[in-house]
Amino acid sequence: MSTETQSNPYAEASGLTIAGKTYRSRLLVGSGKYKDLEETRVATEASGAEIITVAIRRVNIGQDPNAPSLLDAVPPSRFTILPNTAGCYNATDAVYTLQLARELLNGHKLVKLEVLGDPKSLFPNMPETLKAAETLVKDGFDVMVYCSDDPIQAKMLEEIGCVAVMPLASLIGSGMGILNPWNLSLIIEQAKVPVLVDAGVGTASDAAIAMELGCDGVLMNTAIAGARDPVRMAYAMRLAVEAGRAAFLAGRIPKRFAASPSSPTAGRVA
Repeated sequence: MSTETQSNPYAEASGLTIAGKTYRSRLLVGSGKYKDLEETRVATEASGAEIITVAIRRVNIGQDPNAPSLLDAVPPSRFTILPNTAGCYNATDAVYTLQLARELLNGHKLVKLEVLGDPKSLFPNMPETLKAAETLVKDGFDVMVYCSDDPIQAKMLEEIGCVAVMPLASLIGSGMGILNPWNLSLIIEQAKVPVLVDAGVGTASDAAIAMELGCDGVLMNTAIAGARDPVRMAYAMRLAVEAGRAAFLAGRIPKRFAASPSSPTAGRVA
């Protein structure tokens, strides 16, 4: 039991389990778009996140021994590094990128797959995503996968063997929040693996809503790194994810079209 759980009887005792490992934090953060590695480090610590996603094609984690490495700011001894395939538009490139990441990270198996459809919308190319997922799972990777909010395709990815499905809330970097909570709810209801919202979160309330719907976690980058004060926003997102999860576990009241008095009427004096 964590110190937080001991001091707060309302804190959740269990955590987020992915590929057999349990994490205290249900917030996953990206490592791009910060002004420098120091801001990356401080914001990551403020977020409380334990899983940090890294775009292998854009961020140095050892590919260039003569350049600063992200791993100096967020060392693998403290954080789980989650290599991703941002910038890949077909299954072949995505698979190759993650195989390279596995070499750079000494056999690391947990990865985030994303295969994009076009550079404008950054919407997932689902046929290529399914193809890459199947190849990677057969190759021994633990695949977390960015996907559309289509319940059928999310189920197909789970059946392939992905360890988590990550439907978009809205377009990457758009900050539009959750545009289709109904599809997201369908995915959550049927899933037997963790469901994490990936893409589209703009502010703390978006993260809280995702968690209130029953998501197991939220992944974000732009919402934090692009904020006026990234470190403060990272902390806000931490609180929002925790509050949303607590509200989900507590169970909200049903919505009604009529008022319901908060004080009992039975047995009143007059």
